[in-house]
Amino acid sequence: MKPILAITAGEPAGVGPDLCLQLAARSFDARLVVVGSLEVLKARAAMLGIATRFVNYPAGGEPAPGVVEVINIPIARACHPGSLDPANASHVLAMLDRAIDGCMAGEFAGMVTAPVHKGVINDSGIAFTGHTEYLAARTQTPQVVMMLVGGGLRVALATTHLPLIDVPAAISAEGLSRVLRMLDHDLRSRFHIAAPRILVAGLNPHAGEGGHLGREELDIIAPTLEALRHEGLQLVGPLPADTLFTPKHLAQADAVLAMYHDQGLPVLKFASFGQGVNVTLGLPIVRTSVDHGTALSLAGMGQADPGSLIAAVELAISLITP
Repeated sequence: MKPILAITAGEPAGVGPDLCLQLAARSFDARLVVVGSLEVLKARAAMLGIATRFVNYPAGGEPAPGVVEVINIPIARACHPGSLDPANASHVLAMLDRAIDGCMAGEFAGMVTAPVHKGVINDSGIAFTGHTEYLAARTQTPQVVMMLVGGGLRVALATTHLPLIDVPAAISAEGLSRVLRMLDHDLRSRFHIAAPRILVAGLNPHAGEGGHLGREELDIIAPTLEALRHEGLQLVGPLPADTLFTPKHLAQADAVLAMYHDQGLPVLKFASFGQGVNVTLGLPIVRTSVDHGTALSLAGMGQADPGSLIAAVELAISLITP
């Protein structure tokens, strides 16, 4: 039997439901179960002119092509494409909770997430930093690593959703060691790379210019990398981020570790936007996601490109394959 993947439909006013519906037209080496509002999915299918049939999970076997298997998470208030409503924030988190619980119980082999809108969840009074942090808390995982895959690149982050002013204080020898050990471990165990080679970016311009543009490289990053090399990790750096992403360096690497979100991800998204995948490393479960946001202006318009969600499903399948 094919493994079962839970696909969370994301923000109901965004493109998540549109993308989930488009998955039914494709064949995968897994059984896909959409976790979301059946009401929203049916309404969106009618709006988009997608002829599909819905069945409740469990369907007693893999549904036929064109059939969407659904775990219905009732929506709190009627949803209109493109119009955010804080009343539905609890619905969005309930989708995530159902998928996480199913993965932790072994019911699902992994989960794939359509985009959520962090702002509207916070507007509802629920503190929410992002999928990555929420998954870590719900699975009681003290440390996770956010990595995006696409365009021939794997870019992981030492810090995730932080204001830029807070990043330097978040770079520590202990934290950096945990992130790099986790990245090395999951590249071996999940991606089946026997001896991963990791490029590590400096924090400051020109990797600190010998201390003239900042001392984090000299005081924290370089000593940490040297200590980890003695543990057997293959690390190169700290390298200036403005020249790290060049063919000469990337040809010798299996992954890049950037110090902060917008240091590494603009390069990857330039190379693969619409086809990239977000992966959360370090979790006890497999989780992948799209590389884009809710695209409210495209919701219900029939213009949403499912490429990133398809890539996320395919990567999740590869990660759950021994």
